[in-house]
Amino acid sequence: MDTPSISTAAEPPHSHAFDAGDPLAERNTRRAVLLAAVMMVVEIACGYAFNSMALLADGWHMSSHVLALGLSALAYLAARRLAHDRRFAFGTWKIEVLGGYTSALLLVAVAALMLWQSVERLIAPLPIRYGEAISVAAIGLLVNLVCAWLLKDGHGHEHDHGHHHHHDDLNLRSAYLHVVADAATSVLAIVALFGGMRWGADWLDPLMGIAGAALVATWAVGLLRESGRVLLDAEMDAPVVEEIREAVAAGGVAAEITDLHVWRVGKGKYACILAVATASADAGPDYFRGLLAVHEELVHVTVEVEGWRKR
Repeated sequence: MDTPSISTAAEPPHSHAFDAGDPLAERNTRRAVLLAAVMMVVEIACGYAFNSMALLADGWHMSSHVLALGLSALAYLAARRLAHDRRFAFGTWKIEVLGGYTSALLLVAVAALMLWQSVERLIAPLPIRYGEAISVAAIGLLVNLVCAWLLKDGHGHEHDHGHHHHHDDLNLRSAYLHVVADAATSVLAIVALFGGMRWGADWLDPLMGIAGAALVATWAVGLLRESGRVLLDAEMDAPVVEEIREAVAAGGVAAEITDLHVWRVGKGKYACILAVATASADAGPDYFRGLLAVHEELVHVTVEVEGWRKR
């Protein structure tokens, strides 16, 4: 009985570090962490001092993005320092993804705390020093915009060299989107405080705190879902999978895919194990590897051809 042929040992050793990292993103993330951490302390302290739930919620939301950015920065550092550690079969990129997932879990707790405090203030309101609170919230908004600008620079840089939808820096993109959401929360806080000062609508302040909690929770759930897909290798609905099937079907020989596994090993980079059955004596592993070579996002391909023997 013919035995399967796998294209492996004949090839020279090669690196399994498929993600080169992003020095610009790492550097800008560290800068954004420092700015956000300072503003977080100021907003939380002033929120308690001025009895503003909207300002306090904005500060806690700021803490969530300090946490997210801090984990992103640590993930970049760990992935870079462990890049050549042989214990990682497919490189260290998933350290960045794990950082995002851990951040999202902690943010669920932050959202719950924001919600509890907002409801408490809605039931038992306290006098608010609106003028001081609005000034601090405005500074917080400015810090958020500066952080977004820092992260957008690296975010845009990544897309300029990417390949349509496959090339996202999940670590950086999640941090960027979170900062943008945090800026929106700052706007909500300013609106609530202004409304309370102008029209005496004290209920607006805790209501915006609840809205801020919902925003943090929504972001956290989205990041949990996206990073979880990568960590669990739930990528078989990625566009590249259908592209592999189309490439094999469009080849010059009759072939049937009997097994296919695809998972992500870097930003827009995938590994693939392909098993094919064919009656053609000319279609060995190298033939099918050649068909897939046009897809640059496939950086590690193993091909098994059932029933084929090398001549």
